[in-house]
Amino acid sequence: MKALSALSTQVRQYLLVTGNYWAFTLTDGALRMLVVLHFHTLGYTPLQIAALFLFYEMFGVITNLVGGYLGARLGLNRTMNIGLGMQVLALLMLTVPGTWLTAPWVMAAQALSGIAKDLNKMSAKSAIKLLVPDSQQGTLYTWVAILTGSKNALKGVGFFLGGALLALLGFSMAVLAMAAALALIWAGSLLMLKKDLGKAKAKPKFRDMLSKSRAINILSAARLFLFGARDVWFVVALPVYLSSALGWDFWLVGSFLAAWIIGYGIVQSFAPRITGNKRGQVPDGRAAFSWAIALAGLPALIALGLTAGWSAKVVLLGGLMLFGVLFAVNSSLHSYLIVSYAKEDGVSLDVGFYYMSNALGRLVGTLLSGWVFQAYGLEACLLVSSTFVLAAALISLALPKHSETTQSVH
Repeated sequence: MKALSALSTQVRQYLLVTGNYWAFTLTDGALRMLVVLHFHTLGYTPLQIAALFLFYEMFGVITNLVGGYLGARLGLNRTMNIGLGMQVLALLMLTVPGTWLTAPWVMAAQALSGIAKDLNKMSAKSAIKLLVPDSQQGTLYTWVAILTGSKNALKGVGFFLGGALLALLGFSMAVLAMAAALALIWAGSLLMLKKDLGKAKAKPKFRDMLSKSRAINILSAARLFLFGARDVWFVVALPVYLSSALGWDFWLVGSFLAAWIIGYGIVQSFAPRITGNKRGQVPDGRAAFSWAIALAGLPALIALGLTAGWSAKVVLLGGLMLFGVLFAVNSSLHSYLIVSYAKEDGVSLDVGFYYMSNALGRLVGTLLSGWVFQAYGLEACLLVSSTFVLAAALISLALPKHSETTQSVH
């Protein structure tokens, strides 16, 4: 605690925001894996499993839009703490006896978790904009990349934790343990997070929820397709395929997906170096297009390899590793651009609108992941993924571009 108080206010708040985000993400990733694997063993079809997450993703769309408005009016500290508290409640809802865990009940708990997740994420991403001066775009890119990358690495740890806890404790006890741990984090956040962080000087009106910025609208559309492209095969199709077609057990599925997400998060953290931040360059629309095009054909190539009868383990797992690297750079680059484009006063309005599109892409991807996989198989999910990435690349052509400039990186 003494070491934390010795740091500057900006760094201290950044660490508190990041710590909250980390704790939340760990439980979010673990819960996702617990639900997928637990209900798969109960005989749920891929489409039925996808339906369990329907409200999670659907309410994420609404929450990002309304949450940005609430963050500007109430302060980001309050929206972040509300998100943590709601996640504790969502976890506790799933500790009921097994006979109560019907599809509607689980969907309601997932709806609450979806609201909580997007309140937490919107608050964390918006807060970074307020802690770094506009003149230090290189620093902003680095801080956003670290926050995003570390969050996803921990989400991977959460996937492993979910599979491990399911095997060791069973579903109800695993969820109860996570609720207790997160409740302690929530209590600390209520005490230490700066009051009125991100509160707009002028009270925003309800109509201000929709972005008036052309750049943010274009970036939001690209984000929708980018994340739909990932989730159309990653959310339901991939873990079920690994379990059913390759015969992997809970530990192996959880461990592999955890390793993938951890690697993905590490690459995100280093994205500024990969895209030229060390040479004083920060990304623009040209970079968003180039990196999306580099990713676009990969899922289709994986599908082609599987259709041709090549080794599923080599083609799928090797392709997934490369997909993770390219997708991580795309995601980190997008995360920087939205924070850079957002206006400082009422930053959560712009960030919330953008992540509404992110949530909508996840919703579309999740539903397609269950339906397309059940009807046509994993190869079809991969083809849809390639189409979505190509759409994101083409939309990115309309993003603003700048000449190369040297910016100080701290």
